[in-house]
Amino acid sequence: MAIIVPFSLPIHRLEQDSVGVSLLAIAVCQPTHLRLMHRYREQAHSYKGSQHRLIIRSLPTIETGMTAIHIKFPALTLKAGPRAMARIRAQGLHAADVGTLPGAAGGPKALGIQGLDLALFGEWLPSAPRERSLIGASVGSWRFASACLPDAAEGIRRLGQLYAEQNFNKGVTMAEISQSSQRMLNDLLDGRDASILENRDYRLNIMVVKSQGRLAEDHRGRLGLALGSVIADNLRGRARLSRHFERLIIHDPRLAPPLDALTDFPSRFVALNAGNLRQALLASGSIPMVMEGVRDLPGAGAGTFRDGGLLDYHLDLPYSGDGIVLYPHFTDRVIPGWFDKTLPWRRASVQRLQDVVLVAPSKEYLARLPYGKLPDRNDFKRFMGDAPSRQKYWHAAMDESRRLGDEFLELTASGRLADRLLTL
Repeated sequence: MAIIVPFSLPIHRLEQDSVGVSLLAIAVCQPTHLRLMHRYREQAHSYKGSQHRLIIRSLPTIETGMTAIHIKFPALTLKAGPRAMARIRAQGLHAADVGTLPGAAGGPKALGIQGLDLALFGEWLPSAPRERSLIGASVGSWRFASACLPDAAEGIRRLGQLYAEQNFNKGVTMAEISQSSQRMLNDLLDGRDASILENRDYRLNIMVVKSQGRLAEDHRGRLGLALGSVIADNLRGRARLSRHFERLIIHDPRLAPPLDALTDFPSRFVALNAGNLRQALLASGSIPMVMEGVRDLPGAGAGTFRDGGLLDYHLDLPYSGDGIVLYPHFTDRVIPGWFDKTLPWRRASVQRLQDVVLVAPSKEYLARLPYGKLPDRNDFKRFMGDAPSRQKYWHAAMDESRRLGDEFLELTASGRLADRLLTL
């Protein structure tokens, strides 16, 4: 018997896993497999009206009574730093091990890993409550603020919905994009700011930069010249960016940021509170030449504050503590700064990533997505004048990303995650 449902993405074949399992493994894994089956059936109902069909065949039951799922290609790439690798190979990865989660800048790419965020914040991490640091730049800070809302899963889904609804006409100004982003943030938080600041388990850290010199202006001509100087200095050496930016970490005052001493750039910590939460989140996503900078951030003094990803694009930071740093990411590479995106020789520090476990979509997974990629900011131009097509594509990517979360849950429950780890 087969369940036939409308579907617009590549077919995922589900086959019986013929490998025998012990009674203990059955007890551990069966709830996860049942949950995965429920998700596939639930997901099937969300694709009515598409032209293609996905066939989910009823899964065979092996003599133990457990249904087994085997997906031909891996949805996830998993990489680990040396210390994390040794620890997981010795004792596996458990939710209680995780003390810090970084969230990179990347705009709409966040929608492409929504299903992974849902699995982590909606199921896996709550199974082992503890104090955890969430440290994000740009959309990474928005993802984590969403996860700190009273219902983490609802918050994460709401962020995806609001982001997909954004629409800009040709010739849109920086001021108009900033105003749209402010409205989006207001709709997301909806008066629930206190739930972020008082969350029982999570301590939010928001990465922001203070712009120096002409980078503090929003005049396109002068700002463009200033960015040209930044690009030239970055080519000569990343350390030269200290001439242009100061790093700020606006953090939950209940816990210090999860970092050792920061010596690479001028850096300071600012306490997060009800008076600066929204402006800090807005500043953290304010890309120069796209949005206006945020002026005079409360607690941080006078100045112009912008996207934290300019310095810390993928958060190549000296993480502290004795826990695992679990990094749900868009890619299997850690790029230090936003200006390093086109510099393949500019790599993250292995020493800093000792305790990091990076979880990202696999190349095989990406190849089967529409357009062979995650959503990105260029989609606003690609679909200019056709917002419904862009929104359909983004929603399809969000729906498909549930496979990322399902695979992570299965790997941790079965103990097979260690077998899939590559060196970061």
